[in-house]
Amino acid sequence: MTATPWPDHLLTLDEWEDLPDSFRNFELVKGLLVKEPRPAPLHQRAIWRLVDQLDSQLPDELTALPEVEVIVDARHPRTIRVPDVVVTTNKRAQENPPRLDAADVLLAVEIVSPESGRTDRVTKLTEYANAGIPHYWTVDLDEPATLTVYILVDRDYEIVAQATETASLSEPAAITIDVRALTSRR
Repeated sequence: MTATPWPDHLLTLDEWEDLPDSFRNFELVKGLLVKEPRPAPLHQRAIWRLVDQLDSQLPDELTALPEVEVIVDARHPRTIRVPDVVVTTNKRAQENPPRLDAADVLLAVEIVSPESGRTDRVTKLTEYANAGIPHYWTVDLDEPATLTVYILVDRDYEIVAQATETASLSEPAAITIDVRALTSRR
């Protein structure tokens, strides 16, 4: 078995698509491969529970999905991120594209881990805002778990809510998130 050599140049989208599955734990940031750590158990639990809460409350035309590739900067060199959760249209999800364009994403959510805090709170916040994603949430799992809700205003995100128990929101749809349930055993 031959190992795939590490790319020595900025990758194009075609080269990204041709990478073997062993590179699926990576994001593409300005053409460079960036390794993302595998989510720890509570991180994974929060992803799945948030998807479940969202999907059960979203209108039929919207759906929540875990860990979908999103092109947040289509210019070369491209940036492709993999938010922990996205909300997109059910129609777009049914088309089953290999990745979404930022314009397809109504909400991107990052579960903050010790390794990803600065990236989630600063870098991705800026990238998602520049890409025009209307809603961005972070979920910090440190006790008490905290949901921070941002909305895009004039190409910058503004915090519109923070919650450690429940958050009742009207956008991107009328939903209530039980923040405590994201990490509890139930």
